Amino acid sequence: MENKSKLKELGFSQYEAACYMALVRNHPVNGSQLSKISGIARSRIYDVLRSLTAKGYVIEVSTGLYSPLPSDELIRRLKLGFENNILAFEKEIQKASQKDEFEFVWTLTGYDNVMNKAIEMIRSARKEIYVRLFPEADNRLGKDLEKAHERGVAIRYIAMGKIDRQFDIQVIHPDHENLVESIGGRSFDIITDRKEALVGIFEVGNEDESPINWTRNQWFVIANRDSLKHDFYHCFLEKTLDRGQKLTDQEKKIYKLIKADH
Repeated sequence: MENKSKLKELGFSQYEAACYMALVRNHPVNGSQLSKISGIARSRIYDVLRSLTAKGYVIEVSTGLYSPLPSDELIRRLKLGFENNILAFEKEIQKASQKDEFEFVWTLTGYDNVMNKAIEMIRSARKEIYVRLFPEADNRLGKDLEKAHERGVAIRYIAMGKIDRQFDIQVIHPDHENLVESIGGRSFDIITDRKEALVGIFEVGNEDESPINWTRNQWFVIANRDSLKHDFYHCFLEKTLDRGQKLTDQEKKIYKLIKADH
């Protein structure tokens, strides 16, 4: 008997799945007929029928003749059972979870894996996003950042090169042209809602193997958020002290906002 029914992944035994699917195709039938069309030995078929009947998935419509629960009703019951089990497990795991405040720092690898995680974070953000991105990463994440901005999320953007879009709170890092060579890669930083961080460096030529850190550890998140805040100060100090230029009204506005953003 070969049975590839997905029912086996939904709590049915191999025999139960084969029996139910055989009944869907042919009903009502007696046990002897069902044994032949399902491939289940006659010595086992009645045990399987009793099990399915007890679960409410099969009914004996008349003496010795069996029919399956209609498929739409079976699907409804399985969905309801699955949802109830998930809710019960959620309560169970919440009770079992440790109540300390420590969170591990996880290492992600694979450029696409990291980008997918970044997109997930951006789409889940509700209040603010601090980012420091090179144009290569911005090409993957820029549209989702714009959508986040449109739904009211505050974007604090440090561009590591020229990009097309312009957020209200955005600066270009003054050393972006030299940083790839000096650090050996492209930095990548996203902090969302002061709760989650995804940070690291994509090593040039080895992006897929570069370790990028993801965590909800609050001390790690705060430290990296502060690091991005100080990059805004770096931009303003470089302009005023190194180049001897005055800040624009917009830059002064950004400075005041970042300074007050505790």
